[in-house]
Amino acid sequence: MIDEVRALMDQYLAWLREKTSLREINGVVEITTPYLDRHNDHLQFYVKKNKSGYILTDDGYIIKDLELSGCVLDSPKRQDLLHTTLNGFGVQNDQGALVVHAMPENFNLRKHNLVQAMLAVNDLFYLAAPIVESLFLEDVASWLDINDVRYTPNVKFTGKSGYDHSFHFIIPKSRRAPERFVQAINNPVKVNAQRTAFAYIDTKEARPANSQAFAFLNDAETTPAASVLDALRSYDVEPVLWRNRDEVKEKLAA
Repeated sequence: MIDEVRALMDQYLAWLREKTSLREINGVVEITTPYLDRHNDHLQFYVKKNKSGYILTDDGYIIKDLELSGCVLDSPKRQDLLHTTLNGFGVQNDQGALVVHAMPENFNLRKHNLVQAMLAVNDLFYLAAPIVESLFLEDVASWLDINDVRYTPNVKFTGKSGYDHSFHFIIPKSRRAPERFVQAINNPVKVNAQRTAFAYIDTKEARPANSQAFAFLNDAETTPAASVLDALRSYDVEPVLWRNRDEVKEKLAA
């Protein structure tokens, strides 16, 4: 089983390297990643060298795109959510630009954190009325509370790859059930499913051997494609459509 999981991780990392391209523009390197934003455009960020290392930034693309799409992060609640999201990845908001500082020895980790932050903030578009009436993550937390599910929110683990991964909820083991990871995927497209699956598989070896993972998928607007469900299942993550959430209530409350 370990060899099978290792092969899956190697395939993912090979795909990531193959699909990432670089271009130099006036002393700044533009990096195009295989990750897609909600427009199905590849995420891009920029690297500039300075005396202390490197500056990595999205040049304001993510937040500006949200504003142009009608999702202005101007309320205290949305500002707090943005701040919390960025803090989870160690990313700064520099007048609307997402920024991290890196040294040669931690460049890959900082790059990873910036991309994850860009994807997470991009997802805040789904806060814009009338797309959703409430935050999906809050809905999941409320449902767990109502059903007396014990959990620790916003837990970060370092994976075998050296990358940090944040999980929305960790349910500790009990006498009847193992440790369980729970992730809320507000925008259940394939790339987000792959990102969640890789985070789990990358940290799995550092956790108890019988740990389990669940991904709640927001199906309020559309039913997730079969490829999304398959991507999760192939990495031992159980996909749960939000409308079918009660089907796993006993597994999580045990």
